[in-house]
Amino acid sequence: MENKRGRVCMALGALLLIMALGLTLYNVWDDKRAASGAQEALAELRAVEPEREQKSQSLPENILPDYLVDARVEMPIVEIDGNSYIGYISIPSLELELPVLSEWSYPNLKIAPCRYYGSVYLDNMIIAAHNYNRHFGRIHSLEAGDAVCFTDMDGNEFYYSVLSIEQLWPNQAKEMADSEGEWDLTLFTCTVGGRQRVTVRCVRTDTGVA
Repeated sequence: MENKRGRVCMALGALLLIMALGLTLYNVWDDKRAASGAQEALAELRAVEPEREQKSQSLPENILPDYLVDARVEMPIVEIDGNSYIGYISIPSLELELPVLSEWSYPNLKIAPCRYYGSVYLDNMIIAAHNYNRHFGRIHSLEAGDAVCFTDMDGNEFYYSVLSIEQLWPNQAKEMADSEGEWDLTLFTCTVGGRQRVTVRCVRTDTGVA
């Protein structure tokens, strides 16, 4: 009887090890898939930039960008493979450059970072992303003063400096969005295991040097 129990325990242990290995391999594959898909979308977004820049250069010099006339204007969107993008984000210290989808959903988070709330023109935008290594999985290592840049689909660049990093619980949705004018851009993702949200608060700067 004891030998039988031992064999059962060994079989169960081996099964658990196989399942753990399978999960690890799936996570590695999913991370690479997400990174590859995001870079393909980014390349397509950049392919439309010259056309947009040429169009903007043809306007009279005294014509201001729409967002400077009315900050409540909707952010321009570019459609790629049925997905709507509002621009891309760059984080030099992490060597990250990623497209940003217009609306967040769980399926969208599997593709690229998503706008969770707000607008870059109103200085209240929140961007959510999965904790894939090549999405927002490393933003916990950012430090105060690190530079962040967001480029909209009209080629307008908005520069930020990291102000602080905090961890919020999933039920703290109000704290995530209630900036009270303190933060101009927020980035967040889940911690490993999904218990909390790594939250990076940023403020606007005048130039690309934070």
